[in-house]
Amino acid sequence: MTTTIAQPSYLEGKKGLFSWIFTLDHKRIALLYLYAIIAFFLVGMTLGLLMRLELLNPGKDLVEPTTYNQIFTLHGVIMIFLFIIPSIPAVFGNFFLPLMLGTDDVAFPKLNLLSWWLYVLGAVFALATLVFGDGPADTGWTFYAPYSVKTGTNVTMAVMAAFILGFSSILTGLNFIVTIHRLRTPGMGFNQMPLFAWGLYATSWIQLLATPVIGITLLMIVAERVFGIGLFDPSIGGDPVLYQHMFWIYSHPAVYIMALPAMGIVSEIIPTFAQRTIFGYKAIAYSSMAIAFIGYFVWGHHMFTSGMSGPAAIIFSVLTFLVAIPTAIKVFNWVATLYKGSIDVKPPLLYALAFIFNFLIGGLTGLVNGALAADIHVHDTYFVVGHFHYVMFGGTGFAFFGALHYWFPKIYGKLYNIRMANISFAIFFIGFQLLYFPMLVVGLMGMPRRYYDYLPQFHVPNVVSTVGSWILATGILMMIANLMVAYWKGKKARKNPWHGITLEWQTSSPPPLHNFDKMPEVNEKGPYHYKNAMDQ
Repeated sequence: MTTTIAQPSYLEGKKGLFSWIFTLDHKRIALLYLYAIIAFFLVGMTLGLLMRLELLNPGKDLVEPTTYNQIFTLHGVIMIFLFIIPSIPAVFGNFFLPLMLGTDDVAFPKLNLLSWWLYVLGAVFALATLVFGDGPADTGWTFYAPYSVKTGTNVTMAVMAAFILGFSSILTGLNFIVTIHRLRTPGMGFNQMPLFAWGLYATSWIQLLATPVIGITLLMIVAERVFGIGLFDPSIGGDPVLYQHMFWIYSHPAVYIMALPAMGIVSEIIPTFAQRTIFGYKAIAYSSMAIAFIGYFVWGHHMFTSGMSGPAAIIFSVLTFLVAIPTAIKVFNWVATLYKGSIDVKPPLLYALAFIFNFLIGGLTGLVNGALAADIHVHDTYFVVGHFHYVMFGGTGFAFFGALHYWFPKIYGKLYNIRMANISFAIFFIGFQLLYFPMLVVGLMGMPRRYYDYLPQFHVPNVVSTVGSWILATGILMMIANLMVAYWKGKKARKNPWHGITLEWQTSSPPPLHNFDKMPEVNEKGPYHYKNAMDQ
């Protein structure tokens, strides 16, 4: 077992604002991300609640149609670019990847800090659309051309926000790839890495290779708006379908930027709370790489109604179904790990199980979207909105909060109220189902998405959905309040309260500035071998 340096924790080092915003310590940078991401999540959630209030009844309730479109766009930009995409890699990847690999820091600490500064700069650009120009963009978070090059709202600044955030994502991915290749502790091969590290590794390659495509695409939007170049506007010789291709060549792999780290977290939580070796370690690890690879080739399933050749549509549909195979491999192995395990039902496990439940619904409804005949009926309906939120929020969002509960004692050295965490989870989960499942129903009924108004026959599901949003927000606020109380008044945590056996549990809680005082010993049988696990 590794011993740690007798020194103050990373939280007890230098004090003051500048010691944080100019820090090179990966753990402090992770907390900077955490606080910013939670703040933007709450802003995005508030905008979502406003949208649901407007949709409580047919006709106008609160805002005008243009304002609704602006709220809708800002909600999407914040939740996608400021919350879901950076959340798990930037927070838990930054904090725990070096600890899990048995090293002191990421490969490029200064680039790590720069990536956070770029994140903040991109966020400033996104929020500045509220006060500059003719208000926030009203295009939706996808910025579809040709409307995005013609609208008078402040699309340029919103697009530049996403462009800057893309650079932050690229730097994070580059940092993680080099860290995993070069800084693993001696004796840790790729097949001895924790599965969370595998998830980050697969994600980082997507960040590195796919993000430049969206950067170029967004600059083309700016060029067309500023210089009138006919790239996407058909009235001056452009091709709006070209924009869709370029946008989704990035944005579908981006779904796996969001999902793969979440799957890595579930792969950490389940063996810990089942107290047994993970079932099918290599299958889970390599399926992450398979998802990342196949994910580059399925973007066309977003465009079945845009017009493409029959063979191209069939190929994209088949590839979409192929992505389900490595995902199903993961689910099978998670369930097999729980089988005959010594299951300890704690809040992190509840979030992991909720992830599996929600992600299965999201994945199966995704197959409906990937089937050519079915997609014609559900395309651009609320069915797609429900599917998207089950995958992204029901999957990645629940995994993010599960990780927060799993590693909270390690990050802060404090224990939260387990009973309150369970209650807030239950309210959160029930509210989530009431909010998003009616969207699947009303989508199958024919209600189009992105509409400010709707026909009377869609009223009841929308009422249920809006009430669900209130319940969900209550659960989230209770959860955050419980964690804040634990930060200030929580009992001191042992260094390994959950009986985990990956390397981060071998150091103190919270960790010292330098993570280890000597090279940690790696289990040759892999990171989840429980034969000699001890309560530390």
